[in-house]
Amino acid sequence: MANKGPRTGKVSRKTAETEVKVEVNLDGSGAFTVDTGIPFFDHMLAQLARHGLFDLQVEATGDLQVDLHHTVEDVGLALGAALAEALGARAGIHRYGSALIPFDETLTEVAVDLSGRPYLVYNLACPATPIGGFDPTLVKEFLHAFAVEAGANLHVNGRYGGNGHHVVESCFKGLARALRQAVSLDPRRAGALPTTKGRLGRG
Repeated sequence: MANKGPRTGKVSRKTAETEVKVEVNLDGSGAFTVDTGIPFFDHMLAQLARHGLFDLQVEATGDLQVDLHHTVEDVGLALGAALAEALGARAGIHRYGSALIPFDETLTEVAVDLSGRPYLVYNLACPATPIGGFDPTLVKEFLHAFAVEAGANLHVNGRYGGNGHHVVESCFKGLARALRQAVSLDPRRAGALPTTKGRLGRG
């Protein structure tokens, strides 16, 4: 059955370490309101919305005085869950998407399959130097959390690059473009599931 009405997801997640609220509209215009308390991370989430043409609202508070890890990971979990909610049964979507994103000296490839079965392959060589106080190793933690809750098979491969900001930003822009393609509705599919199994999901 084809998706009817707006494809939106809204998720609230609260733990002893963080409180996260995420809203996403897959058929938006790229509008965003993002506040996680981590400026560089906010900038990356803004790229995800703008280049994926998703309307995105993210509000997060966390124990940043301890580490950024809990907030970044929990935003990934909530965003993935909101995406899964917005997709519903995943009927009629393209399902697959990929992007090859240049950013000055950097080139990053991102491919996604919204199969419902989570998996992350991550080959992104980020310099260890913090970017505006952001630990680049948290990119992998965010992507893993997102893939698990979104039910996405996600592959990220850095072809080459040197500047940490460029490497991370090309990754987020690649994810945005790959998701934009994967979640889009295929008119030729006429609302059918993009699988011969009869369902998309785990197992």
